[in-house]
Amino acid sequence: MPIDPVKATTAAPRTASLAWDHKDVLLYHLGIGAGSHQDGRSLATDPGELRYTLESRLHVLPSFATVAGGGRAVAGALTMPGIDIDLAAVLHGGQTVTLHRPLPIRATGVTQTSRVAAVYDKGKAAVIVLRSDTEDDDGPLWTGVSEIFVKGEGGFGGERGTTERLPAPDTEPGLTVDRHVREDQALLYRLSGDWNPLHADPEFARIAGFDKPILHGLCSYGIVLKAVVDTVLGGDVTRVRSYATRFAGVVYPGETLRVRIWRDTPGPGRVQVTAGVVERDDAPVLTDTLVEYA
Repeated sequence: MPIDPVKATTAAPRTASLAWDHKDVLLYHLGIGAGSHQDGRSLATDPGELRYTLESRLHVLPSFATVAGGGRAVAGALTMPGIDIDLAAVLHGGQTVTLHRPLPIRATGVTQTSRVAAVYDKGKAAVIVLRSDTEDDDGPLWTGVSEIFVKGEGGFGGERGTTERLPAPDTEPGLTVDRHVREDQALLYRLSGDWNPLHADPEFARIAGFDKPILHGLCSYGIVLKAVVDTVLGGDVTRVRSYATRFAGVVYPGETLRVRIWRDTPGPGRVQVTAGVVERDDAPVLTDTLVEYA
């Protein structure tokens, strides 16, 4: 069996040294659409966008944690002992980032420790849960939990795991914003470290069951967090405390994400979000999505 749950979850944690600088942060922000054309206007010189695109004003969107140092945590999960899977069968199922303090623009000597926390049997698929703890000399920076969905690898008799859902509110969202995804968005985003050919190679995408290459789930993840920061948190990235989502569907480059935002739902200091594709009748992309803020 390609996945050995016992071997994977009992394997020794892996430790990696991470480093990044302002160029990595700028590239990530461009990869999630910062400074691009939206709502019929260019944002290249917009003061709010320059916080993402100009080094002299730069701040770091917390979702950068998913690619810092080349995004080794998720990639490392696929090479852990007990795991031998086909990239064409892999999709990102869910992602949570918990911030312990704001991310620095530059960092060296950052240590990331990753382990497989669980492997769940969903019948026709397996879900690999990876936990990563990241710190520098001043202490913890962030904790990440990734859920990797692997088609065709279930049925081994393991635990199914719990399914915690966060239904969308039955009220109208306080804010709705559209974010157009450029045709070359996936090609730009992959330069931050996710080299899966699913996002660039049409032939590989067809083998994986898609009509054409799809946008990285974590790119959608970053686009949506940026929308929340810019509209609800006054552009202040340091207010984000945690960000969790479930990936419910795909985005094709060239489509438009419609982001619906409910502030202080399900309680104070929380923002509930859904995201869907405008061109496909609001087909769901991100669900069970919650941003906690100060």
